[in-house]
Amino acid sequence: MAKQDFYALLGVARDASADDLKKAYRKLAMQHHPDRNPGDKQAEAKFKEINEAYDVLKDDQKRAAYDRFGHAAFENGGGGPQGGGFEAGGAGLGDIFDQMFGDFMGGRGRSGPRGGNDIRAGVEIDLTEAFTGTKQNIRVATRVSCEACSGSGAEGRDRASDTCGTCGGAGKVRAQQGFFLIERACPTCGGSGRVIKNPCKICRGSGTTQRERTLSVAIPAGIEDGTRIRLAGEGEAGGPGAPPGDLYVHVSIRAHAIFQRDGANVFCRVPLRMTQAALGGEVEVPVIDGTRTRVKIPAGTQTGEQFRLRGKGFSVMRSNQRGDMFIQVAVETPQQLSKKQRELLEQFEAEAQGNSKSSPETEGFFAKVRDFFEGSGRG
Repeated sequence: MAKQDFYALLGVARDASADDLKKAYRKLAMQHHPDRNPGDKQAEAKFKEINEAYDVLKDDQKRAAYDRFGHAAFENGGGGPQGGGFEAGGAGLGDIFDQMFGDFMGGRGRSGPRGGNDIRAGVEIDLTEAFTGTKQNIRVATRVSCEACSGSGAEGRDRASDTCGTCGGAGKVRAQQGFFLIERACPTCGGSGRVIKNPCKICRGSGTTQRERTLSVAIPAGIEDGTRIRLAGEGEAGGPGAPPGDLYVHVSIRAHAIFQRDGANVFCRVPLRMTQAALGGEVEVPVIDGTRTRVKIPAGTQTGEQFRLRGKGFSVMRSNQRGDMFIQVAVETPQQLSKKQRELLEQFEAEAQGNSKSSPETEGFFAKVRDFFEGSGRG
């Protein structure tokens, strides 16, 4: 079962003062103390959870680590040098992994301040905007550099710091998991190897605070549904002296009422009256770029036939080429006929019977049906 958030467990806000924390802790501890609830296992478990939460949040350094990393900061013995399974600094398997995979993993395994996390946002655009390209403003809630301390994590101008007691100044800790030695940035100092003596009261030494930002995203012409756009350095701010993460914007494209897209090609389904398809003529159709064009329909056009308009599709990204547009014909059977229309169609049907040239597919099909029955199903 996932652990409950420490702030929620104590019933306080994330910016609660030390006095507020103490008051909340005393009230809950008195309520769930085993002496007041003899034999109540649930109260005993709750009492332990309350003590664990208060033990972390009353300590400025532990609280800063919890604010940045959550419960992961104290898993696998990460809460301190006595946490069992951690090894600070030194050489060994972790250094070998760092040398082999450090560049591949973006250098995250190396000592030094931990960079900001990457974040994700989504934006939805119209198909026509995907054709022309557009700019979209998006709002993202993320961690930004603390204004009160200018991202230093220190109160005022006092930047004095001590060697981190968790990692011994190495900036990284290791945990044995089976046959593997797992290395990560120290949760207490964030990888810097130092802890600030006088942490900023606003960010509690983390150098970052939570805030909502508005960013403008340039979406290139020809973009496809599901494409991911990377905005370097627009992710979460890193700790003191650390680089920010990146923002990844996932683009989705709304379905269009007229056009469908397949790569760089565009498809447009055009319904035709039966008489238009039979007699032929011209129809005016829209193009994805906002213009219009006329398409010649040959006499006797059938449902499912396609007409290709070269260069009327989407731009192919990073090239000067464009896809094509395909007009897909659907012949519509007339409905709710007037008396005059019915008479004309009945006359047409009477003259069409037996004329294989007017409806060759129909005549061909029923000729096969006759052969089927006459041959007792053979062939």
